[in-house]
Amino acid sequence: MKIWIDADACPVAIKEILFRAAQRREISITLVANQLIAVPPSPFINTLQVSAGFDVADNEIIRLLNAGDLVITADIPLAAEAIEKGAKALTPRGGLYTQENIKARLTMRDFMDNLRSSGIQTDGPAPLALGDRQKFANQLDRLLTQYQIGD
Repeated sequence: MKIWIDADACPVAIKEILFRAAQRREISITLVANQLIAVPPSPFINTLQVSAGFDVADNEIIRLLNAGDLVITADIPLAAEAIEKGAKALTPRGGLYTQENIKARLTMRDFMDNLRSSGIQTDGPAPLALGDRQKFANQLDRLLTQYQIGD
């Protein structure tokens, strides 16, 4: 299993949890972004800088990931493509995207996008709270434990 991080919008607190998990579990993580990302020195932590542009990082993640990998993203279309390829996808708030919930999430995303494009103001996501970080860390730990037990 490799972990692919949609790093342009990934909160720093979540990256730090991932850095610690990579070291502790000795699992490869790759942060994909269209800008330079500072990471601690580690044989388990990699960065991949892609050119700027709409969905360039997402497309590179999809191109490189394999079934069984894990994608960290808040981007629902990216999560849907990852699931189609047999990967798992986790939000930075600890929500697990699944075959059972991805279609509903895509529908809601498209609905909200239509509202915004028609001029209706919608609230953005709430700031990342301590509970969100804890939920993410717990869900990540469960996924990595499942992976290592099945290894």
